[in-house]
Amino acid sequence: GIMKLSIIIVNFNVKYFVEQCLESIERALGGIDYEIYVADNHSTDNSVEYLKPRFPKVNFIECNHNLGFAKANNIAIRQCVGEYVMLLNPDTFVGEDTIKEALDFMDSNNKIGALGLKMYNVDGTLAKESRRGVPTPSTAFYKMTGLCARYPQSHVFGKYYMGYLSWDSPARIDIVSGACCIMRRKTLECVGLLDEDYFMYGEDIDLSYRMLKNGYENWYMPLPILHYKGESTHKSSFKYVHVFYQA
Repeated sequence: GIMKLSIIIVNFNVKYFVEQCLESIERALGGIDYEIYVADNHSTDNSVEYLKPRFPKVNFIECNHNLGFAKANNIAIRQCVGEYVMLLNPDTFVGEDTIKEALDFMDSNNKIGALGLKMYNVDGTLAKESRRGVPTPSTAFYKMTGLCARYPQSHVFGKYYMGYLSWDSPARIDIVSGACCIMRRKTLECVGLLDEDYFMYGEDIDLSYRMLKNGYENWYMPLPILHYKGESTHKSSFKYVHVFYQA
């Protein structure tokens, strides 16, 4: 039969995150025909040497320098053969039924371009970026001026994080987070892969927007996944700030 799911993880010097992410995936994939790609962005912590013997079924792509998130994902997307492609950050931990239920939901509606899940922060709070609106000038302005934080439930001011949506039921959203995103491979081939002009941030907004422009729907499902977020990118570093605002 057709391979159902290809999971793609981009690693850069976070081998222990990758290890426990892969362990959580293996528990969540009983009965699903899947393959996993780990694209290693020229890590200097011996990630590949560490992970390869522990996960013999995983396909490792060893990039000879740090290509960034979009380019490394695209290399794997071009090689994978699954009906569905799941982009997954290494600093995530997937709930046991999350992937099965997500694929069932996508199977039930072929208008879905991208599907995002219910991401939890380490402290147990919900990760706001699980659901985002298109950052139009007005939406971005309300976010930057603090109106979004002040009136999160507002359909006007709160659009950046779509704070008026229930966390507990499926909903159409605009932007799916690149930290955990499930798409059909056919759809990706139709709308185009990740834009490689984005080195680390913003490519998920761009791709989600192209899905919408091509008539697809992006959805949120209340299926749990933990995102350690920021453990793998030190937010205070100048490079992070520079890369983020460049995007």
